[in-house]
Amino acid sequence: MRRISAVCAGTLLLLGMTATAAHAAEGTPLGLPGYGAMIVDDEHSLVFVSGGPSSNGIVVTDFDGRVRKTIGKQYGATGMALNADRTKLYVALAAGDAISVIDLNTLREIDRHPTGTRTCPTHLARTGDNIWFGHGCDDNWTGGVGRLDTAVSPATVQTSQQGDARFLRAPVLASADDADGPLVASQLAMSRSTSWAYTVDDNALVSKASSDAPGSNLVDTDVDATGELLYTASRSTNDFPAYETTGLTGRGAYRVGNHPAAVSISPDDQYLALGIQNPGNDVLIYEPGGVLPVNRLDITEDVVALRGLAWSEYATKLFVITVVTSSGPPTLRIIDI
Repeated sequence: MRRISAVCAGTLLLLGMTATAAHAAEGTPLGLPGYGAMIVDDEHSLVFVSGGPSSNGIVVTDFDGRVRKTIGKQYGATGMALNADRTKLYVALAAGDAISVIDLNTLREIDRHPTGTRTCPTHLARTGDNIWFGHGCDDNWTGGVGRLDTAVSPATVQTSQQGDARFLRAPVLASADDADGPLVASQLAMSRSTSWAYTVDDNALVSKASSDAPGSNLVDTDVDATGELLYTASRSTNDFPAYETTGLTGRGAYRVGNHPAAVSISPDDQYLALGIQNPGNDVLIYEPGGVLPVNRLDITEDVVALRGLAWSEYATKLFVITVVTSSGPPTLRIIDI
């Protein structure tokens, strides 16, 4: 059995064939009022955590959880995406109607691309040189998918590229970011959440399939490195279903417990991390297609934040954002695999 050590604020247990106590230490309170998203930069061994629509900043830590910098004036910083050569970080400014660009060497903003008045870009994903953004300010069916084309100078912005799909608010996006597609756009937090799968043809989205199979109150999605499988987390279920991205037909499920909160496939497609907001068994790690988890982690005080999981390259570290309740100030925990 592999051992997992953790940097955490409460007691963290690793459960395999027998219960084993893992290393427990203080986590990293990030000083943000809320949580938006997290992304891992292996090239510079940095973790970026945004504060969400009601915050104006991003906290940067190293792989040991030490805070290296807080980047301010990032109005409503939420979704983030890295460019292909890991020199730039793109940030969706949900309260700033723009996408900012952070230089990963200096950790300073070097550009900002307006997306239009009251567009509220919120979630990001990348395919090739395209930064796709889920946009939409209100619950009034004006949500859509926009595109920032970084292959041209100056970069160009287009909104509402999702075709006939309709979104109540900004959809969450998932992609195999170092491939040319697919892109999956999903509606969050509805009584019946729909996912739309697209190919990217000559920088345009071409709809392949849509499905409401993931269930109600969808909170997170992830796509494997091959672009073949979509993993989903919906609050209404007690499992994490998988779907192939061509037609959104089922490809198994992982039954873990109530209130799924986060799902993340490792960059090498070797491990699938699943987070639930239950009193126990907060994070479970499977091999894709596996029957039983290879590791199970209990966080006894906090709960996993919605969309609060991210892997390092080669699955050597799992980064977990936890909150005291279902929301609130985030704490970063680092699990060495």
